[in-house]
Amino acid sequence: MTPNDAGSPACVMSFNCSDPSGASGIAADITTMASMGAHTLPVVTSLLIRDTAEVFEIHEIDGEAVSEQARTILEDTPIAAWKVGFLGSADGISVVAEILSDYPDVPLVAYLPNTSWMDEDAQMSYLDAFRELILPASVVLVGNHKTLTDFLLPEWEADRPPSARELAVAAAESGCDYVLVTSMQLPDQFIDNVLANAQGVIAGERFERFEASFVGAGDTLSAALAAIISSGTPIDAAVAEALSFLDQALDAGFRPGMGGVIPDRFFWALPPGEADKDQAAGMAGEDTLSESDITPTSRNVH
Repeated sequence: MTPNDAGSPACVMSFNCSDPSGASGIAADITTMASMGAHTLPVVTSLLIRDTAEVFEIHEIDGEAVSEQARTILEDTPIAAWKVGFLGSADGISVVAEILSDYPDVPLVAYLPNTSWMDEDAQMSYLDAFRELILPASVVLVGNHKTLTDFLLPEWEADRPPSARELAVAAAESGCDYVLVTSMQLPDQFIDNVLANAQGVIAGERFERFEASFVGAGDTLSAALAAIISSGTPIDAAVAEALSFLDQALDAGFRPGMGGVIPDRFFWALPPGEADKDQAAGMAGEDTLSESDITPTSRNVH
């Protein structure tokens, strides 16, 4: 089968960390993209030491090794989209950005996770490098409303939270076309998930809040979006489909350990009736966790 065969899945290169819980990182990208019909080319950027409740430490991977992983397969296999997740460090960001710059026509979906668990200096360096090197190459930046507010508008002092458009304006100043802002709080136990650019809101989905602690929802959403974009789907339609996928994956979520609920990216493969059983088992006895990267939020998006 050649890359031009009609039945071949589109290839998406993902730069992300290795998460042994399987909730986020490369594992989330591979399973999500496979579920969406795309083929993942995974490049591991760092190793997380974590369980389903918290991150304990991180081990960086040598930049040359990251570069060689990517460039070796890029010389062999054409790609239709990029996905960027957690890149480990400012140096890791620099290595990945250099690779991205050689393929400016390939669309990039960038996901910014909560990095508050990092050492303060390392976190500041990471976010500065992400702003300078990744945002200008990104078609869309995906993230939780609070995370994107802290990143894009750190000096925000208004009594109200910033709108999706205001976040998009800030992202556009760094060259990013769109933001997909999740978990925007609405009255009456609803949240909004909004795609916007500097001109205004383009698309969005409103969901009812259901209190639970999820791990890996952001990686799931951004990986689904990258997979859908790789097929040539317009951004507004791709966002609607990705949010629908995440909604169903979290509805069928499960708790493999004592921490958060993990999205079931293969919810559609369960026998009839099993999804409801798994969801009930996963949510039973759910506790709200205080770990910063597992925020109590809606069942639909993190």
